[in-house]
Amino acid sequence: MRTRPTLAALAAALTLTVSAGCSTDPAPTDDRTRSTVSSANKTGTGDVRTDLEPLTKRFSALGTPVSATWMSGTLGGDAPGPSTYWIDAVVEVTPETAATLRAASPAPTTEAPDVEDGVRSAVPSGQLLRSTSLDALFAQGSFRAKAYLAADSDTVVLVALGQ
Repeated sequence: MRTRPTLAALAAALTLTVSAGCSTDPAPTDDRTRSTVSSANKTGTGDVRTDLEPLTKRFSALGTPVSATWMSGTLGGDAPGPSTYWIDAVVEVTPETAATLRAASPAPTTEAPDVEDGVRSAVPSGQLLRSTSLDALFAQGSFRAKAYLAADSDTVVLVALGQ
């Protein structure tokens, strides 16, 4: 003989089901738009680099850059498993590349790029421009970047994450 659950048993089961789906943690962000992780620490060698090939390999939207100042490393500690890499870069691009980037309609921002100290001094002092369309130009492979374009020079600032 089969018994039917009581109303109290159904209510308890429903409460457990709803409670299990709730969390106080914020919802995860979409990887296509996430560009920083505030809870993880950037680790790296502390070396400031000027070589261009690692940047152009990851971000074809840079074209053939004139120069760059950048740093990189991983997020978090020495936990096993895949690593998330970060790149903070200030890149001088050609006028033609800058014109292509400006076509992404970036608008003035008061947001300052969150870059490591070794790169911060290379960030242009004038107005910076940003847009999700500009960011999208630097979404390549597993890397995503928050991209800033200097309003009065051919300089791009990238705050990037990828695997």
